[in-house]
Amino acid sequence: MKLLVTNDDGINSLFLHELIAALKAAGHELYVVAPMKEQSWTGASKTRGRPVKSAVADHGLGCPTWIIDGTPSDCVNIAIAHLLPGKIEGVVSGINMGFNCSLGFILASGTVAGAWEGALHGLPAMALSQDIAEEVYADLKDHGGAPDGDLLATLKISAAHAAQMVTPLFAATPINSFTVHNVNFPFPCRPDTAVRRTVPAQVHAPGLFTPAAIDSSHRLIWGNIIDVSPPEPLTDITCLEQGHISHCVLDYRKLGH
Repeated sequence: MKLLVTNDDGINSLFLHELIAALKAAGHELYVVAPMKEQSWTGASKTRGRPVKSAVADHGLGCPTWIIDGTPSDCVNIAIAHLLPGKIEGVVSGINMGFNCSLGFILASGTVAGAWEGALHGLPAMALSQDIAEEVYADLKDHGGAPDGDLLATLKISAAHAAQMVTPLFAATPINSFTVHNVNFPFPCRPDTAVRRTVPAQVHAPGLFTPAAIDSSHRLIWGNIIDVSPPEPLTDITCLEQGHISHCVLDYRKLGH
């Protein structure tokens, strides 16, 4: 398939690079348009208060690549309107460093938003995220996001799963369905790891900011997640805890029902 690929961790993310390698190996034709720098937790925001710059970039990915100094939503919107040489068949966003599960975090996710922007253009869209431990996440941030060892092995397997999921899921997703396939991979992820259909967990996420410092500033931290989901149906968070791949169909047409 002819696909647009974006993310929210930025063009230099090796999680993105592993996804691109897997999609190419599966025979997909790719165009990459990614943020110049990390845009995590920007949600579906678009840059309004300043001009947004785009530039051709060669990051050795083996496919046409651009960088944009804006959000994932900016990337997809500008790509489809101004950068891509023709029509595409879908948008793939990720692989994100860390999961994007639950009502508390899906709407804040730049990764999900990149896919959602594709859905807003009538296209099939998929958001991909890799679950990792909090301390691993912090270590990756400190060392430029370079996974190794067991995490790198899992990431390659997760990317291979993603590449195989794209064609059947997009083929089954009609145009103008306003739907995002939100896929989260467990750690570890294996070639035979099963995919389970899920719903977003219902969580509270209090205490995401530190108390006020001397200058009255509050900094974002990882707070406690309080899961108040009913026992059924299976939620995305529980699915990951059970070691399965979570596939959650986000049909935005159902908002307000």
